[in-house]
Parts: sequence; C-alpha cells; structure tokens
Amino acid sequence: MSEPLAGLRVIDLGTRIGAPFCAGLLGEMGAEVIKIEQPRGGDFMRTIGPFVPTEGDGPEYSLWWSVEGRGRLGATLDLRRPDGQALFRRLAATADVVCENFRPGTLEEWHVGPSDCDPRLVWARISVFGQDGPYSPRPGLDRMGIAYGGLLHLTGYRDRPPVRPGVTISDYLTGTFAAEAVIAALYRRDRADGGTGIGGVVDAPLYGSILRILEWTIAGQDRLGITRQREGNRLPNSAPLDNYPTSDGKFVCIVGGSDANFSRLCEAMGRPDLAADPRWSTLAQRAAGADEINGIVADWTSGLSATAIEELCVAHDVPVAAAYDAAAILSDPHFAERGDIVVVDDSVAGPVKQQAPFPRLDGQRPSAPSSAPRLGEHNRQVWCDLVGLTSSELAAYQADGTI
Repeated sequence: MSEPLAGLRVIDLGTRIGAPFCAGLLGEMGAEVIKIEQPRGGDFMRTIGPFVPTEGDGPEYSLWWSVEGRGRLGATLDLRRPDGQALFRRLAATADVVCENFRPGTLEEWHVGPSDCDPRLVWARISVFGQDGPYSPRPGLDRMGIAYGGLLHLTGYRDRPPVRPGVTISDYLTGTFAAEAVIAALYRRDRADGGTGIGGVVDAPLYGSILRILEWTIAGQDRLGITRQREGNRLPNSAPLDNYPTSDGKFVCIVGGSDANFSRLCEAMGRPDLAADPRWSTLAQRAAGADEINGIVADWTSGLSATAIEELCVAHDVPVAAAYDAAAILSDPHFAERGDIVVVDDSVAGPVKQQAPFPRLDGQRPSAPSSAPRLGEHNRQVWCDLVGLTSSELAAYQADGTI
C-alpha cells in the first residue's frame, strides 16, 4: 500500500496495548516504528496467550504479541538508569513521535519527558485518567476506561450485571484517537504555509475515548434527566431489531426498524400481512410492541439456517449479518477478495494469518506488516546505526544491563 507517513520515525515506549497500538497504526501508514523494551523480559504482551510452541526447548510464543508487536524494529533499554535515559534522549532527537502509556509523571521522574527532549517531538501520552486532574495518579487498565467512560454501564441486559465488550476496546479506541491527533500535531508543526516547528503533547486517557462515543447519553442526562440504561441487543426506539437465533445454532442480526426495511422484511418472511396490520404501521407502534414483533421474527429465524436467512434478507434488501466467529471470517470470500486478512511471516511462529492494516488508501490492498521483533533484535541497527554507538560501547551497555 502507499506510505503517506514514509520518512516519519516513531518511538514506541508503550506496554500492553494503547500506546503500542497508536504507534502501530502510524507504522501501517508508512512510519518507521522503533519499539523500546526492558532488557529483561520485554513487553508484558509477550507473556499473554494464546501461545504456540517454538522449536527446541524455547518458551512458548504469544500470538497476541505476534499481532500487536508487528511492523516495528525492536530494541532494549533500561530507562530507570541514567545511562539509559541519556541514550533515549539521543534516540529521541532523531525521531518525530513518541508513544507512551506510563503512569503520568513517570517519564518526568526519569528525565525523559517532553520538557527533557527535543521540542519538535510529538508525544502521544495514553493513560487511564489523563495527565492531570484528581484521578490522574491512579493505576488502571482497559476495564477502568470502559467503566469510568460510561460504556460498561450500558453493555448487557438491564436485569443482569454489566458485561465487558469482547475486546479491550478503550485501549484500541484511545490508540486510534491518539494516532489521529498525532497526525494533526505533525501537520501543525510542518505545514507548508508556516508550521510552528514545535511538536506537542496529545493527552489521551482511556476513559476519554469511551466518553466521546456515548452518542446522546450525556445530552439526554443534562437536558431531559434520562439516565440511559442497558438495552441488550435491542434499541428502545426501534423494532424489529435483535440478534435472532437460527436453526443451526447461530445468530443473525436483522435491522427492520424503518418502515421500508420492515416492509421488505415482511416480504422476506412471507408475511406481507404484518406490514398491512395497522398495529405495526409506524415505527413508534413497533417499538412499543417490541417483544411481540421481535418474537414473530425470532420464530421465523428459528426455523431456518443462518445462510438461508441471509439469502432471503439480501434478496429483499433487508440489512442482515450473521454473527461471525473467527473461523467464519477466515472462510468468507468477501474478506479474501478485499485482502482483509494477510499472512505475516513471523520470525518465531512462521506464517500467521492476521487482520490486515486498516483502512486502505486510494483503493490499494494492504500489504502484510513485518514480523514482531525478537527481544532486542534490532539493537545494533538502533543504537549503532541511528544513535552512533560503537560496537564496543554497545557491548558494554549490554553487559551492564542498560541495553
């Protein structure tokens, strides 16, 4: 694919997901990404499964790391040591962006924060609660982001406890928002009509990305006193709409709320009488009778396979989608035709199918990223070729544990 960020250098100081994902997105658009890890053990993501066995007596290898560590160079450095801090400042002077998600104040304590480094740097600083405010010192992870951001309260069924989304959504979403803001800060720095020449700090807390996508929730509380609640798979103002069971044990999502979609769904079901029934003639009536009308649709889907339901709905232009698992994604011809799955030649695990870079630019199919690096794999390239250490200096730093 084209590389609009070619020539940009990004330092990934992050751990786990949020900041590394931000750096990875920039890398998938062409930036060179350098991953900095602790010399002993490396990124925590290396320790999280599922794992695949490795040749010989080596430890099992994390497929999660294979996905989230891909597309970057790997170097080691102990930032807790003064020598490591000095080396980082030298490396940062060659870069454009730093992505990090340490607890606020940590980098300042190590003398490698924004005020200690080249002012042209753009910093993506991802945390749970932000760089300031009364909660900023608190520890936390993705679950705190979805809880304080308001999403956990809305996820699940009203008569049951809240349910976390199936992926670490606040980490990934915050990384995405941060990458967007990084590009804006770079444009401000470098634009041809008089850029500032100065970088900046992107303050991206996990809860903030969740808060931003809460639709009408805050405005409804403010102006109408509506405290939004969990609605399961339905919406309070639309029906029929649900994830309906099928005869082969799957689920299909059908959206038939609008008058046009409801009429088409009735035709697909072989029930044009429903569209003509005055009880269901408006969206408000259908929403008020959601249990009954959704039950009628569920009775219909329960007698058919997911494939048959999709074929009937597609033939009648009704929005429909089966709830895919990973096996279904890998076997679907649409994903294959668009190149949504790529094969990454992982240096440890070998060929691994993974989700492709997203989105695409100018219609070009995305190419596979490079393998996630082995711990310290590119130390010579980073510390000698970029920073200027001699081979003997590199060896000395490696011997004393700095690198």
